[in-house]
Amino acid sequence: MSIFEIIMLLCFGFAWPFSIYKSYKARTNSGKSVVFLYIILLGYLAGIMHKTFYNFDLVIILYIVNGLMVLADIMLYYRNSRLTA
Repeated sequence: MSIFEIIMLLCFGFAWPFSIYKSYKARTNSGKSVVFLYIILLGYLAGIMHKTFYNFDLVIILYIVNGLMVLADIMLYYRNSRLTA
């Protein structure tokens, strides 16, 4: 378990709720890139796979929580797309 990995995941983890809230309240996708969100999600999934197969520890929880927040932001992206169409 690396303290630097934990700090990185916590910093990103604190940022995602603000992004989700902004997406929810704005009801628009202005300034959002769904491709970027998918790339971030892919990175979290890769981290989960690494923890699962090579270095299992409790940091996997941070990867899962962050991945779920990105998934929520992706779902809001599609909701906002329908609202502005």
